[in-house]
Amino acid sequence: MIDDGTGLLTIGELARSTGLTVRTIRYWSDEGVLTPVTRSAGGYRLYDAESVARLELVRTLRELGLGLDDVRKVLAGETTVAEVAAAHVVALDAQIRSLRVTRAVLSTVARRGSTAEEMTLMHKLARLSAAERRRIMEEFVDELFHGLDTVDPCIKERMRSIAVDLPDDPTPEQVDAWVELAEMVQDPEFRAQMRRTMEFNASDQARSAHPGRSTWFPMRLLQLGADARRRGIAPESPEAEEIVREVLGEGGDPAAVLERMVSASNDRLARYRELLSTVKGGTPAAAHREEFAWVVAALRARAAG
Repeated sequence: MIDDGTGLLTIGELARSTGLTVRTIRYWSDEGVLTPVTRSAGGYRLYDAESVARLELVRTLRELGLGLDDVRKVLAGETTVAEVAAAHVVALDAQIRSLRVTRAVLSTVARRGSTAEEMTLMHKLARLSAAERRRIMEEFVDELFHGLDTVDPCIKERMRSIAVDLPDDPTPEQVDAWVELAEMVQDPEFRAQMRRTMEFNASDQARSAHPGRSTWFPMRLLQLGADARRRGIAPESPEAEEIVREVLGEGGDPAAVLERMVSASNDRLARYRELLSTVKGGTPAAAHREEFAWVVAALRARAAG
């Protein structure tokens, strides 16, 4: 405190009383968040007790991550600390999610021994915003159903409700699965393959198949295939005949059903289902490759005959 009875502090005294550096206080003063009360005869900045309290508030706000623009607005009464804090919580949450994704990507790179090019691609895809990730999936689904008004509504609803996104704290396996999934759904060959499956479905529905059958039918095939494998029945054996008849129904054509099964039960679609399950926190066992493969083999044996 200068010894003139005014109780004012020089910038050096203010620094000593608050523990801040003279350089920091001078910078904040130059930026207009800590205006000096007056200046001495020698031109030095002078501050009072209120300046000390203001300086403590500025320091607290800065330590919480607020920029000087926000600090000025709070000090000027243009906004409240609560309002600014709420906005920063949102921003920090976004930063935390981004850092978690980055950490998961780096863990995946370290585990897989990825090349620089592969790491760049993984990081680019994994760091897409939630809106961009949603757009990729929505465009994929839109292309599948474009012009196919007779697709089973249950299938449409299920496909459109798939919200595939990385969780807030993804594992390296989930990042890996998301990257592979994003590449897959943007691959024209895979899109054409999925489109063919939807065209089969639309054709079936156009012949008055009951809504929901497209959801029920694969589950029934899964049950039949699982039961046959559990009983040790070979798909080419005579014992499989009864099971195939149950799949086909009266007058069913093995070749026609086989074509639809192959379109919906191939390795790439199985991998697609596995990736979806992994990203959403499930296990890849949901693809049921062996069970569907048994049904396909049994149908193929009858269609060839």
